[in-house]
Amino acid sequence: MLKVSNSQQTLMRQTSKKVLDADNSDQDNNGKMKEKIILLTIIALVVGSLIGTLYINETTKTKGEDDQYTTLHPVPAVNSQNEIQDLQEILAKDPENRKAWVQLGNKYSNTQQPAESIEAYDKALAIDGSDPNVLTKQGIMFRLIDRYDKAVENFDKANKLNPKHTQSLYNLGFVYRDDLQENDKAKEAWLRYLEIDSTGATADWVRAMIEKMENGQK
Repeated sequence: MLKVSNSQQTLMRQTSKKVLDADNSDQDNNGKMKEKIILLTIIALVVGSLIGTLYINETTKTKGEDDQYTTLHPVPAVNSQNEIQDLQEILAKDPENRKAWVQLGNKYSNTQQPAESIEAYDKALAIDGSDPNVLTKQGIMFRLIDRYDKAVENFDKANKLNPKHTQSLYNLGFVYRDDLQENDKAKEAWLRYLEIDSTGATADWVRAMIEKMENGQK
């Protein structure tokens, strides 16, 4: 509900009264007309200010529990830890719950725990090793702990499972360029990426990175 402060209510009443007084006046001259315009402008500014305040308040609200993952405010770290504990309890009762293992791997990844994330993804892949997304996520975690060989292995496997899987090719290029200093292989991976997706911001970025490599830049 829109709340108006006492001072704003007083200003609007005083301003409205002056406009009505100006309307009832027999002296319809330019001076009175200008006064009416000025006073109406003040009302518009006051109302506009109130609407603007309402809009800001509404768009910065924290949403309800059902929308907690889409709230405008960052989720506190303690929430992630609670979610990790919840998933661990689920998996203690149902260790074959692949979806829960993937979610646990994601939570560990989001909280900068790569070793734990890799282990959780391992459990998910042991149940079903044909998911290129999980392989790619785990490959990114391998890269974070400097296991570049394992990262390459995961990205390659993900792309073999799905030759149109752009995420694995994108990340493969970074490992080859930044970690292994093998620009030719990085270029090859990114050219394969562009064969699949040649439009959009990411494709433009990939092209720019290839051009930099060709020009001897990093």
